[in-house]
Amino acid sequence: MDSIDFANQLLLKRAVNVKVIVTPRWKEEMQQQLQLQISQADGQIQQLDSQGQRAIAEIERQSIKPPGPDVAREIESIRLEVSSRKSELLEQKNQLLQQLNQVQVLELEQEVNQGQLDSFFVASKGDNLIAMMQVEVVLRDGVVEDIRSGFPVEPN
Repeated sequence: MDSIDFANQLLLKRAVNVKVIVTPRWKEEMQQQLQLQISQADGQIQQLDSQGQRAIAEIERQSIKPPGPDVAREIESIRLEVSSRKSELLEQKNQLLQQLNQVQVLELEQEVNQGQLDSFFVASKGDNLIAMMQVEVVLRDGVVEDIRSGFPVEPN
C-alpha cells in the first residue's frame, strides 16, 4: 500500500456487505449450525427448568411448615424469573427455526446477505465518497468470488 499524504487524503472506515452464493455445501453447513443452536437452546431450557425446580425444592425444604407468605413470594418470584427467561429462550429457538426453514428453501446460486465486515480505504480530493462507501464482497464456499464497489444507490 502506498503511503498516505495526510494533507490531501484520509484513511476512512466503511462497512462492507458480505454476500454468499448458495451452494449445497453452504446450505448443509448453515443447517448444521442452526440445528446445533436449536439443540443448545433446548438444553438451556431444560437446564433452566431443572434449576428452577431445585431452587424451589430447596426453599420448601428449608422453610417451616406450613410455609409463610415470604416463602410463597420467594417461590413465585423464582417461577416468574424462570418463566421470563424460558420465554426468551423459546423466542430465540423460534427465530432459529424460522432461519432454518428459510435456508432450506433457498435456491442454489442465489446470493444472500451474510452480514458485514469493516474495511479501511483511502479517500482523496475529488473522489466520489458515496460510491467508495458502497462495497460488497461475494463469497462462494468461503472463497472471495467478487468484490463490487460503487454500485448504484438503491432508493429508500
